Amino acid sequence: MNILGISAYYHDSAACLVQDGIIVSAVQEERFTRKKHDHRFPVNAVKFCLENSGITGKDIDYVAFYDKPFVKFERILQTYFEYAPFGISSFVKAIPLWIKKKLWIKDLIREELDFEGQILFPEHHESHAASAFFPSPFNEAAFLTIDGVGEWTTTSFGVGKGNNIKIIADIHFPHSVGLLYSAFTYYTGFRVNSGEYKVMGLAPYGEPKYKDIIFNELIDLKEDGSFKLNMKYFNYCTGLTMTNKKFDDLFGGPPRKPESKLTQREMDLARSVQDVTEEIMLRMARHIHKVTGQRNLCLAGGVALNCVGNGRILREGPFENIWIQPAAGDAGGALGAAMSVWFQYLENKRVADDKNDTQSGSYLGPIYENNVIEKYLTKNDIPFTMLKHEDLPEIIADLIAKEKVIGWFQGRMEFGPRALGARSIIGDARSPKMQETMNLKIKFRESFRPFAPSVIEEKTTDLFDIEGKSPYMLLVAPVKKEIRRDMTDDEKSLFGVDKLHVVRSNIPAVTHVDYSARVQTVSKRTNPLYHDLINAFYEKSGSPVIINTSFNVRGEPIVCTPDDAYMCFMRTNMDYLVMGDFLIEKKEQKPLKKDIDWLKKFELD
Repeated sequence: MNILGISAYYHDSAACLVQDGIIVSAVQEERFTRKKHDHRFPVNAVKFCLENSGITGKDIDYVAFYDKPFVKFERILQTYFEYAPFGISSFVKAIPLWIKKKLWIKDLIREELDFEGQILFPEHHESHAASAFFPSPFNEAAFLTIDGVGEWTTTSFGVGKGNNIKIIADIHFPHSVGLLYSAFTYYTGFRVNSGEYKVMGLAPYGEPKYKDIIFNELIDLKEDGSFKLNMKYFNYCTGLTMTNKKFDDLFGGPPRKPESKLTQREMDLARSVQDVTEEIMLRMARHIHKVTGQRNLCLAGGVALNCVGNGRILREGPFENIWIQPAAGDAGGALGAAMSVWFQYLENKRVADDKNDTQSGSYLGPIYENNVIEKYLTKNDIPFTMLKHEDLPEIIADLIAKEKVIGWFQGRMEFGPRALGARSIIGDARSPKMQETMNLKIKFRESFRPFAPSVIEEKTTDLFDIEGKSPYMLLVAPVKKEIRRDMTDDEKSLFGVDKLHVVRSNIPAVTHVDYSARVQTVSKRTNPLYHDLINAFYEKSGSPVIINTSFNVRGEPIVCTPDDAYMCFMRTNMDYLVMGDFLIEKKEQKPLKKDIDWLKKFELD
């Protein structure tokens, strides 16, 4: 039986195909259109899912859309009416899209897929909950979903058992942890719905100077994690901005202008809202454990991408195990909607593994075999060296040890916002200069942005204080004290981004200023080639860890095709590109024709 899940028209549209309960394909539309966070109907993503399994729309048994558009529209209208006459500008901008497209999603699905079967609409947070629990390794677990807003719900928790999920309690719009965090994303000068990662990465450079103001003025947080926001400071209900003049007055001035210089103020604001968010997440986790009595916790929703908060729940919370949906945002809603139909609606039996999830490492996107890559390289007269497949890990490990930066394009593309060793840029984590070099000369982004370590699973606890696995780069853990370097008094007195240049451990390129790291554990089972590469580097260098960052530049989606990869490689200061068994060296390439407008076509965030 074929079930197609779809998310669209809010943020990160995507498609997912589930066949007889197995997730066989999932991909975001942005990877094909090259428009970051593309929210339009996922025509290309749907096409890939169907073609990858050799089927057409007529072979689909059910289509599941990840939320209820009419309920969401009701919430939007009611909100505008409650705040009238304020918000007319936002109303005029939003309503035409709803009238033309969003309300008629059922007709659009039938037209695009040539589909005549049943279309189901689980609620937004039900889709998140299904994406969290059903692929998890647990037969029973509590779940927590936190995001900006679905139809009305912004936060929910409940319990999953076997093939059933049940939501126990929720919090409704306009009270939202996700929107609180996005308000500070906007106020610190970053783009909402994509710059939240930057706020999280900026937080360790600051002090929580505004934490008490947030708790005293912006949010009324109860011991059980429930909360209400003081809406007099926010503008997102009807306005075109997240915050208002009262918010400006509270924090001492207007929002930072995008692309302007970051100051200590923005760093302190980031640290403050991050600390508040972590406290909210921890209180919620404790309450859910108390109510449900479950040993395991599953997480989804955009706030579940806050890997610092996730790490604290794992270390300090009452749950023995946690599992986070790697596509925790709206893209993952497509997967959850499809899984919800298979298990919840059709009542098919579910038996969990207890050790391994069913998401296949989230390697669920397109794959390009050697013959396709060779055809592309030959057609475009691109110089290359073909390697023996068995020699590839050794050769690339040697290049990493020489501090070369390498584009790594292998296997099926990842589903979700993280590169996990299929579409990655990799380098030597031991290099003190690698973080700044890769940020400024390759990613074209702010120097403070941290990089993640990819570590072979069996060596994880030698370097990081973490229990269990972190295959999806969604947990932050402390770097072991044994490999840390003690700072001098002068180094300890540094503020802001001046902290960046201090070497803090034996793996400085992936050690953040607070001695933490966003860990990816690499399994031989789910990604054998990437594991072999890191293991080869370990045997040569004694270090079982390398840098892993997504294969893209700032403002651009992660690369999908060989052409995407080659063009990104040529437009940056990467030294080598390895696609399949083909090694491409920068100095052997012909310079590209001038394309100075390349970055302008991507929306910088």
